[in-house]
Amino acid sequence: MTVHPLATKAAEQAFERGGNAVDAAVAAALTLGVVDGFNSGIGGGCFMLIRKPDGTFVAIDGRETAPQKASRDMFLRDGKADPDLSRTGALAIGVPGALAAYELAIREHGNIDLAEHLGQAAAIAEKGFALDKAYLRRLGQAVEKLRQFPDSARIFLDPDGNAWPSGHSLKQPDLARSYRKIARHTADWFYRGPFALKTEEWMLANGGLITRTDLAAYKARRREPVRSTYRGFEIVGFPPPSSGGVHVAQILNILETFDLRSMPPNSPRFVHHVAEAMRLAFADRAHWLGDADFAPVPKGLASKKYASELARRIHPDKVTNVERHSTPPDADTNLFGKHTTHFSATDSDGWWVACTATVNTTFGSGVVLPGTGIVMNNEMDDFSAQPGTPNAFGLIGAEANAVAPGKRPLSSMSPTIVLRDGKPVFTVGAAGGPTIISQAVLAIIHFIDHGMTPAKALGQARFHHQWKPNRLLVEKALGQATIDALRGMGHTVKVTDSLGAAQAIGLGQAGKPFSGAADPRGRGVFGVSGEQ
Repeated sequence: MTVHPLATKAAEQAFERGGNAVDAAVAAALTLGVVDGFNSGIGGGCFMLIRKPDGTFVAIDGRETAPQKASRDMFLRDGKADPDLSRTGALAIGVPGALAAYELAIREHGNIDLAEHLGQAAAIAEKGFALDKAYLRRLGQAVEKLRQFPDSARIFLDPDGNAWPSGHSLKQPDLARSYRKIARHTADWFYRGPFALKTEEWMLANGGLITRTDLAAYKARRREPVRSTYRGFEIVGFPPPSSGGVHVAQILNILETFDLRSMPPNSPRFVHHVAEAMRLAFADRAHWLGDADFAPVPKGLASKKYASELARRIHPDKVTNVERHSTPPDADTNLFGKHTTHFSATDSDGWWVACTATVNTTFGSGVVLPGTGIVMNNEMDDFSAQPGTPNAFGLIGAEANAVAPGKRPLSSMSPTIVLRDGKPVFTVGAAGGPTIISQAVLAIIHFIDHGMTPAKALGQARFHHQWKPNRLLVEKALGQATIDALRGMGHTVKVTDSLGAAQAIGLGQAGKPFSGAADPRGRGVFGVSGEQ
């Protein structure tokens, strides 16, 4: 299940060659780096959540890190945060982690060599693929950014510096060569060899901070998943530096207090209760969340007792004023251990994989390192450049997410697996910045409370509240009557045509092993190969 048919096909082919769901996920990830490179790629990062056939979970953290020369106030100019510095160009780039995560996942859990997956994706980059409407729309949004960097413009823009026209076949020979060099020399080519040297040279010439030492020191981390329950189902999510696992659990814990089954999905009461829970959780996110290796992140945020206290603050028919974060129990002692795409894969042997990958905003920093074809992330913008200053998604943060050398910026990526009686029954994840969390929550509620299939769950109208700015973002499909009623409750409502893009897989019916759904708002495809 991916956002692009060629990536879904790559996953199917991995199954056909004897791979498992981990192989399928990595094959899809590397292909998405070719055909969906404005969202993700090996110049970015990822979180991969794996459920093994024996029932154990593995959480692989491939999140980018700040370079060793990074400093808390590196984006301040004359005492104020300059957002352009953290979003475009050399200073915006964090040390990439996706490739290290994919290599670790394949080495420990896959059946097919990483080199084979790289070779398949390289062939697509070399041959080219037709740009669809989604790609052209995102390309059009990034033209000014891409024009600033010669290699980016050479690949993604026409000779006049404009976006390629509809139907253009995008060929990426430099990226194909990079994939093949990694296949030949392993990820050492990227982290300790020619790519690391080229990165350091480019950084020195362009005012950046990343060195060969930063790349050589990068390690994908194994993390302990966040585990909670909701109405008898177990919810397994990703821990910090993801805020997704913590706050999906927190929001669901708050909502478990209310009878959501009696509230139709598009009704004002349903939207109001869920939005108020989101608002409370995002207020906590702004204060408490960061890389748990650097900041004290309380485990109590995901506790039932704390959620029950927060639930009592929700008024049934009017907005509650949330001025600041709340404080969970044992906040100083019970701590976690020290633009985006989502894809999922499952197989009949019991492997389930949920992976979310990103280069952050569209085409990341805008930088393609010369001769490599690799789009570099702008994940440094996910740090709090200055406490209280919003990032590109309007999110604010505190000291817990301040820049520090080697630290991983806070993320909203929320790969999630749902179990019943110890067996996986549903997996979901999404793209869309902070709306990733709300999309995952809504999909789980529709699946559990409203008994919907994955396809029906993803087709429901969406909404999102992140505390700051103090507004409720809703899709037009929610209906004018509901929108008017929400305004009557005191919500400041902003209406949008479409909100995010999610992917989900559940257990199948009528003899089918799995039932998958690609978001109807996008171009994703659910694939089934052989007897997986």
